[in-house]
Amino acid sequence: MSSDAAGFIGNIPQYYDEGLGPIIFADYAADIARRAAAGRPARVLETAAGTGIVTRKLRDALPGDTQLTATDLNPPMLDMARAKFGPGEQVGFQPADAIALPFADQSFDAVVCQFGVMFFPDKAKSFSEAYRVLAPGGRYLLSVWDSHRYNPFGRIAHEVAARFFPADPPQFYSVPFSCHQIDPIKELLIAAGFGDVGIAVIRQERELPDVAHFARAAVFGNPLIDQIRARGGVDPERVVDALEQEFRREFGGNPGRMPIQAIVFSAARR
Repeated sequence: MSSDAAGFIGNIPQYYDEGLGPIIFADYAADIARRAAAGRPARVLETAAGTGIVTRKLRDALPGDTQLTATDLNPPMLDMARAKFGPGEQVGFQPADAIALPFADQSFDAVVCQFGVMFFPDKAKSFSEAYRVLAPGGRYLLSVWDSHRYNPFGRIAHEVAARFFPADPPQFYSVPFSCHQIDPIKELLIAAGFGDVGIAVIRQERELPDVAHFARAAVFGNPLIDQIRARGGVDPERVVDALEQEFRREFGGNPGRMPIQAIVFSAARR
C-alpha cells in the first residue's frame, strides 16, 4: 500500500471520521451499501474500510445473517470502526492489504471498496485479488472521486497547501482525485476477468454547517498534516485559517454548500 494510505494514524482517524465523514463520505456510503445489499449477498468483504463509515451502512442495509468482514491496512482506523458496533452485530474486523488479501478463493459474494483504490500502489493486483476472492456471479462495487473540477474542496485544499510551500508543494490532495478517468479503471476490471461493468456518476450537494470545522478536518484528517509538519516552518493552524477563508469564499458561510462528485463501478465475476 502507498505511504499516503499507511499514514492515517495518530489523531488523523478521529478528524477523518468526525470532521470529514458526515460531509463527504456518509451519503456515498449509504448509496454503495444499498447497491451491495440489492444482490442479497451472504458473505461480504469490505476493503479499505477505514473508520467503518461504509461498514456501518453495510451492516444496516444487509440482512442480519449476512457475514460481513471489514479490512483495512491500518489498525488505528479499524479500532475506530470496531467501536461503532455492538457485540452481536456479526462484523469481523481484520487488518489486510487489498493487494494481498488473506482469504481463500471464492470466499465472498460481494466485495465493496469506497474511495480506497486511489491509494493502492498496484491497482491491477487489487482488482485481480477482488476477482479471486469472489464466488462466480459475485459483484465488486468500488467508488472513486471524480476530478478536482467536480470536487472543488479538494482543488482548494491542494492549492492552499501549495501556497505555503511553493518549492515543495504537499501532494496529498492530488492522490484521492487521481483515478477520475473511467476508461483505465474499466480496462483494469476487464483485464482482471470481470464482466457486466456498470458505471454511475453521482453528484451531490452537501451542506457545511461549520465551515471552520470542515477546514480543520481537511488539514488534520489525512496525511496532509504530516506532509506539512515534515516540511516545517509553517504552523498548521495558518493553513487551516487560509483554507477556511477560501472555503467561505467558494461555498458561503455557515451553512455553506458545496458540490461533490464520485464515480461508482459495479462489476461481476463471470
